Formats: sequence, structure tokens, C-alpha cells
Amino acid sequence: MVTTKTLFAAEGLDERSLEFLSNAIEKNNLPGFDYFEFKRAVAALLQMQLDEPTCYKSAFATAATVGLTKEKLIETAGYYRNVLLKEKEHFDTALESQNTTKVTSREQEIKRLRDQVERHRAEVARLQDEIGGYLNQIELAETAVKTEAQKLEKTKASFEKTHELVLHQIDRDVENMHKYL
Repeated sequence: MVTTKTLFAAEGLDERSLEFLSNAIEKNNLPGFDYFEFKRAVAALLQMQLDEPTCYKSAFATAATVGLTKEKLIETAGYYRNVLLKEKEHFDTALESQNTTKVTSREQEIKRLRDQVERHRAEVARLQDEIGGYLNQIELAETAVKTEAQKLEKTKASFEKTHELVLHQIDRDVENMHKYL
């Protein structure tokens, strides 16, 4: 049996698209014998291994008996062609809609995320600079603290030594007072 899908089947066609277009032709099939039925008749004759010109002539001879003219055949072929062109328009609209939801919006989301990453990188760089500044201040403060601590320790040692010597002198003077006076 010759199905609408097999009427238009060819090497390398997408099965799903062919199914969709075949269904559109069937849904919009005009009543009576026209291009669509003529194409089925030619396909059936081709299956009998007849040459193409004979198939076309035989199918047309049969169709002519029910009143089909060459002009009507070409006119109805144009009708089915227009059906397919309208389906292409519907497909393009649906594809554009899918592109908007599945591609364009996701591209925008990717851009938004990349921008956010860049803002965070800039913030991280700023924070690293700030941390570097703080570490510098810490290093300078630690050096100052160490220097001051050393100075204070030296001052303490000097004071204590001097204090001890002065006390020792007073004690010696008191001792000499007892001894000499």
C-alpha cells in the first residue's frame, strides 16, 4: 500500500518532519480525484516496475475518465504546495518561539551569570587588595611593636641597673656614715 509518507519519502529525509508534512497533506486533502490521488496512482504504477512516463500517462488516462484535466491537476498540485508552505510558516513561528524560550533566554541567563561572575571576581580582587593592605599594616605594626618592646626592655634594663647602682651607692654611703661618723 502506498501511504502519504511513502509518496514523498526520499533518502536522507527526517522521518519526524516527513510524518508531520504528510499528515498536513492528508488533513487538507481536497475531495475528489486531484493531484494527491494522481500521485498515489503514479506511485502504485511505479511499484509495478513500469517506466515513469508510462506511469504518468496511465494515471492521467484513468483520472481523465472522472473529469480531471491537466490544468486542474497542476492547480491542485499548487494547492498542496501552498498547504506545505503554510505548514513551513507555522513551523518557522513555532521554531522561533522555541528559539526564544530555549536558546535566547538561556543565552541571556548565561550573559547575566557571566556578568555576575565578573562582578564577583572584581569584588574578590578588591577584597584581596584590601587584605594585602591590612597585611601590610599588620607587618608594619608588628615591626613597630617589636621595636618598641625592645626599646622598653632596654629602658627597663637600663633603669633597673641604674636604680640598683644608685641604691647600692646610698647603702654604701649609709654604711660609710656608720663606719666613719
